[in-house]
Amino acid sequence: MKFASADASVWTVGDLVQAFADALQSRFNTVTVRGELSAVVRAASGHTYFNLKDENGTAQLRCVLFRQRAAAAGLVLRDGLRVRLRATVTIYEPRGDLQLLVDSVQHDGAGALLEAFMRLKAKLQAEGVFDAARKRPLPVLPRAVGIITSLQAAALRDVLTALRRRSPHVPVVVYPASVQGPQAPAELTAALRTAQSRQEVDLLLLVRGGGSLDDLWAFNDETLVRAIAACTLPVVSGVGHETDFTLADFAADLRAPTPTAAAELGVAAQAQLGAQLDQLTRRLRHAMQRQLQREQQRCDRLALRWPQAAALLAAPQRRLTELGWTLQRALTTLPARQGTRLEALEQRLRHATQQRLSAQAQALTLLRQRLPDVVHRQLERLQLRLDRAAAHLQLLSPRATLARGYLLGLDASGRALHLAALHSGQVVQLADASQARQLQIAQISTLRHPLDEPQSPCAARPRHHGDI
Repeated sequence: MKFASADASVWTVGDLVQAFADALQSRFNTVTVRGELSAVVRAASGHTYFNLKDENGTAQLRCVLFRQRAAAAGLVLRDGLRVRLRATVTIYEPRGDLQLLVDSVQHDGAGALLEAFMRLKAKLQAEGVFDAARKRPLPVLPRAVGIITSLQAAALRDVLTALRRRSPHVPVVVYPASVQGPQAPAELTAALRTAQSRQEVDLLLLVRGGGSLDDLWAFNDETLVRAIAACTLPVVSGVGHETDFTLADFAADLRAPTPTAAAELGVAAQAQLGAQLDQLTRRLRHAMQRQLQREQQRCDRLALRWPQAAALLAAPQRRLTELGWTLQRALTTLPARQGTRLEALEQRLRHATQQRLSAQAQALTLLRQRLPDVVHRQLERLQLRLDRAAAHLQLLSPRATLARGYLLGLDASGRALHLAALHSGQVVQLADASQARQLQIAQISTLRHPLDEPQSPCAARPRHHGDI
């Protein structure tokens, strides 16, 4: 809308805004701006609206990223992300606000780190690394405290001072490691595992002073974060200032806003422990007094219900008298009972002895009756064996051989000849089975080999006189 006026130098609001927009476009056609995102809003239409501000927050610009450009950017915009924009400077006429029409957006510096931080955080959180159920409680009275930090860090002095002030009796073990730089994650992880393997402390304080996101990036290392979550010792993370957050804070069993606060949360103050001990002592003394009073009242009630001594002794005395009478009767009747028992045992013994002797006599009579038959059968078996042995002996006897018609060869002295001892020209004697007479005295003229004709070594078959 324009106001009617004769003065040509008077502008309407729309014309003036349009003139500003034209001047800006001619002066700043396309610009590249770096900053940090805030107040990011994604509308239902798919357009994204946000503010781009300086790092120190002294200036900011409204920005709009239309849906088509947002899809091409491939970047999820969120508060705190540092980006670099290519945009056109323009004015939103309905409100007269200066704004940037964003053509492209990309990470810039710490913004890229923040994006990596958020991605890794989402990944570890989905795996349950940050679950509260797996976090360990801190020891009430640790026997020793371990500190993982750089020996040159100011945080180390702050922590030692706090521990000395609160609990000077608690030993402190320092596990040195770099807290910044490319070597820091590996050294921090190694220090954590060293403390876990030594088992010389009950609590670990992972501390570092404040700094930028880049300075604290070592505490966002995935290996270190997983080592903290898997550590068997409770870990208190005190990294940076109260507004600084690292993934180590989420994995630790307790997050402290500062290194000094980590020392205060990990170890109770000596004065506080003394006060708690005094309080517990007073409570114990009062509890013991109340318990003693209750027991005294209970004893009083029992004493009132307890009978007198005479009443207590009456029943045992009656029982003792009854037992005396019983014992006297038992002593009187004992000899008679023992005599009766002895007579019964004698009768049982006599009866058992008679029965046993009778049984043995019957067995002896039976054995006497069976003995002749057994002896006769045994003699018959032995005679049969003797007859068999005699027949076998007779079968093997040389006399049996001579009885079948063979002759026995003897030398000049009358001894039996062996076939191997014969030689030509030897004089031998031949005898029959009875050797009652000498049948022939001959001289060996021809000696044949024993294998030429089967003969007995000590006997020869019958021959006519003069056949030798």
